[in-house]
Amino acid sequence: MSPVPPHAPTPSQTIGPYHGYALPFPRGGEIAPAGHPDAVTLHGYVYDGKGVPVDDGLVETWQPAPDGSRAGAPGSLRQDAVGGTPRGRDGVTFTGFGRVPTDPDGHWAVRTLRPGGVPYVCLAVFARGLLDHLYTRAYLSDDPDDALLRSLAPDRRATLLARPGPHGTYRFDIHLQGDDETVFLAFA
Repeated sequence: MSPVPPHAPTPSQTIGPYHGYALPFPRGGEIAPAGHPDAVTLHGYVYDGKGVPVDDGLVETWQPAPDGSRAGAPGSLRQDAVGGTPRGRDGVTFTGFGRVPTDPDGHWAVRTLRPGGVPYVCLAVFARGLLDHLYTRAYLSDDPDDALLRSLAPDRRATLLARPGPHGTYRFDIHLQGDDETVFLAFA
């Protein structure tokens, strides 16, 4: 009897997630209203445990509005009334929510407003090989009064601090494993 030749895995044999269908939506990273003068860009790269960019990840962001309110607003997932296709944001309403895929270089970016009442934006990361998404925070400032930051050693705290850049940009790289692993949060 001859051995069975190897075959490529089928979708039922692989561990997704498969983000390309339905999860990304038009203008998912444009959280701030179009042309808002106080908009900032939060961006970075997602890296796996070997430091290789994750090109098929998804990053979600949640945050309060600049006034500290957390009610959110509809508008992110609008659909065309006739065809039902996603239309994306309306370009005017601040929703506090964003969802963007990583590009072929592992890069992601959202354009948003600074959160009110807290110094951070909450993130969830979805990527290949993760059975559950990972939660973290991107701090736009090193707040000495923040209980989470105070509880961490300086090298671990640094993984939560977005680095300010030119023109209202903040860089926040996410390392899924390894020496520079980002601090991830567990919620009970």
